[in-house]
Amino acid sequence: MTELSQRTAVPPAEVPVKGRWRQLSLLGGTMLVDSTEASLVCSLFPLIRQSLGVSLGALGTLTAAGKIVGAFTGPFWVWAAQRWSRKGVLVVATGLWGVWGVAAGFAQNFTQLLVLYTILAAGYAAAHPIITELIGDLFGGSSRGRAVGLVFGAVSLVSAGIGPLKGQLAGVDEGWRWGLWGVGTFNILLGIGLWVWFRDPGRGASEQQFSGLDRATREAHSKLTRAKVLSLLRIRTLVLLLVSRLLSGHLLVGTFGVVFLVDEYGFSTQKAAIVLLPFGIGYFLGTLLGGFAADWATRRSPRHGPVAVLQSAQFAFAVVAFFGTQFDYGHIALFGVFFALMGAAQGVNPSLNRPMVMAVTPPELRGAAFALYVSVFEAIAWAAFSLGAGFLGDVVGLRTVFLWALVILMTVNGAFLTLLYRPYAEDVARVQRDLDARRVRALEADN
Repeated sequence: MTELSQRTAVPPAEVPVKGRWRQLSLLGGTMLVDSTEASLVCSLFPLIRQSLGVSLGALGTLTAAGKIVGAFTGPFWVWAAQRWSRKGVLVVATGLWGVWGVAAGFAQNFTQLLVLYTILAAGYAAAHPIITELIGDLFGGSSRGRAVGLVFGAVSLVSAGIGPLKGQLAGVDEGWRWGLWGVGTFNILLGIGLWVWFRDPGRGASEQQFSGLDRATREAHSKLTRAKVLSLLRIRTLVLLLVSRLLSGHLLVGTFGVVFLVDEYGFSTQKAAIVLLPFGIGYFLGTLLGGFAADWATRRSPRHGPVAVLQSAQFAFAVVAFFGTQFDYGHIALFGVFFALMGAAQGVNPSLNRPMVMAVTPPELRGAAFALYVSVFEAIAWAAFSLGAGFLGDVVGLRTVFLWALVILMTVNGAFLTLLYRPYAEDVARVQRDLDARRVRALEADN
């Protein structure tokens, strides 16, 4: 048996981190509030459009501005977390930063809303890369899929329950303002809770090779340098996943789903917002399914299993999106069914792609890898799709936009992922060899 097959035949054992599920719940709560405030503008945009007198293109501008600024501030927060502390950055950037959400609720025109919402997004860009990095330190390779799935699934499920409630703000005078005030205030309180109760396990805490080593030894390689960051671009699996992110047209569903139903099929904002509940439930079930599928596929076929499940999810989404967006069923309940199925297919993704990124990068570079993956490439994709959908939606209609982005492009994305099969196995083996070598050097230094 070759060294590669030996390395990929069985995933490495993990080191259970004390209190990891409690810490995971705190991180999940942080992501929940951040995503709720970020999605509030999208789900209540029909009200903002009426209140401030703007066009559909303004939604694309708002979303794109938030993502573009995140492409710059996301890597900055990762750097600050490495120099200062991950806990401190999360408390400031994703907790206390909610004050900008409260301020956005007082915007008197679109320019003020754009500026304040962009500042808000600049802070929230810290959440995803740092929290995902922390999950990699709390959970080892055999349980990361489930951990990621639970976080993303729980966030989606609670957001789904809140979604119709957000829609009911349409019946309140200037209801979108009350939404921003409420969520911003709650975010500040959560930041205080994070400061009091969260405990950072340290980088590499869950790696089997670092069992028995103190934190200082585990983090001996944690200093980020330009050379280390640039080395990420030599990881073929990561590069392919970055390109795949640029092809992820399904990102449009969360941004334009409600306004799509309002503009294309004539539903009211309150009624259209109902689909957020089945979409969120479907996403939740998809993340759970994806989490178990990721861990099962890693055990059964570490070389090809995770890639195959990820690829299948793209094709499944394209098929469901075609039937769920291109036909008028006349009743919101039927659209709710298809949105639930789209949510399930989309929910599989984070449970697969995040653990795959963790598996091909050393612990000290995971934060930087997720900054690239989420804060930069996903932000570029989201900004491009949002701007394009906003302006093209005014010209050709959102139904045509959804056909190209949610159906055709996602089919292309699924086919593209075929390129992952060989490099993924090789990159996982390389990381395990590197961690083995570090343990040997650390033990020799102690002797």
